[in-house]
Amino acid sequence: MNFGIDAVRFYTPGFSLDHSLLAAHRQIDPEKFIVGLGQTQMSILPPDEDIVSMAANAAAPLVKEAKDSIRLFLFATESGVDQSKAAGLWVHHLLGLNPSCRVVELKQACYSATCALHLATSYLHTHPSEKVLLIASDEARYGLNTPGEPTQGCGAVAMVLSASPRLLSIEPHQGVFAEHTMDFFRPNYMREAIVDGKFSTKLYLQTLSHCWQEYVKLSSLQFSDHSRFCYHLPFTKMAEKAHERLCRIAQVPFDPHQIESSLIYSRLTGNVYAAALYVGLSSLLENEEQDLTGKRIGFFSYGSGCVGEFFSGIVQQGYRRALYALDHKELLKSRKSLNYEEYASFFSHRLPEDGSEYTTPVISKGPFRLLGIKNHERLYGP
Repeated sequence: MNFGIDAVRFYTPGFSLDHSLLAAHRQIDPEKFIVGLGQTQMSILPPDEDIVSMAANAAAPLVKEAKDSIRLFLFATESGVDQSKAAGLWVHHLLGLNPSCRVVELKQACYSATCALHLATSYLHTHPSEKVLLIASDEARYGLNTPGEPTQGCGAVAMVLSASPRLLSIEPHQGVFAEHTMDFFRPNYMREAIVDGKFSTKLYLQTLSHCWQEYVKLSSLQFSDHSRFCYHLPFTKMAEKAHERLCRIAQVPFDPHQIESSLIYSRLTGNVYAAALYVGLSSLLENEEQDLTGKRIGFFSYGSGCVGEFFSGIVQQGYRRALYALDHKELLKSRKSLNYEEYASFFSHRLPEDGSEYTTPVISKGPFRLLGIKNHERLYGP
């Protein structure tokens, strides 16, 4: 029996900033962002949304049919809203999930959703009649007028995992590498991450090499056994660098067509941390013209700090009937393009940190939004 991804849907807020506008405001050549980073837009989080509202908005259409059979809910994020309570418990309530459902939050930078994926498939081996809900939801923040600013973004990906999945069967071999590094981190007292961009890029590529070598050793698969590749996407140019590195290791010519369909959505959303790899998967399945049925996709997941993993999956017959391509394209197309002042205002907005009552301005169209705070408690609703 196969286990893997039965459905996947992503959500990003209805506001964006063009990189050409940001470059003009910073008096930088826009080609530095558009060509150098491979980014054209980034999604902007408004004051009445956060990782909980984005997660619920991503998952709501998925759980309608699977609600009663979901008995495990894994929430992956590095943008947690509480030091103790899992953000998924708010989502569990908003979606009306089964009370007999385990809920837990996982964290390891951008890698946690991949760890959750394998935890879920292992769980399904012993509970094949059940389903697992996995949501990755994040906001990438580096600060106004910082080197990382043009790679910011936000969004959530929701996946239903099951036996006999409609989209992707996950294969059993993974090449994993972990090492204590300080290329990227965010102390509890900071809203923005601290990152050494050059060091992090170097570690990303080194970790890819380690993971690929172990994956090949464990699986006996070679580069030619894979039709397409998806990489973690802090910015889309990083995937190009990674694929070039992998092609050199495998001693094969670099073929951009093996990754280009996976980059389309990320160019418009920016970095979504733990959700980024799976936005790439959605983009690949929904924008690749070739029928991928039966094809093997190679995945490289990377979380700074650092943990990396290379694994693979087989695209299932009839996968296109289970996609949300029209929803995603309309979502991205309908976003409002902000001017710089609006963007800076959204970015600088802060919720009270003393527990005082606060009502957020109504900005988002929902269906779920952050209503405000009362007695230190976050309140959500339509």
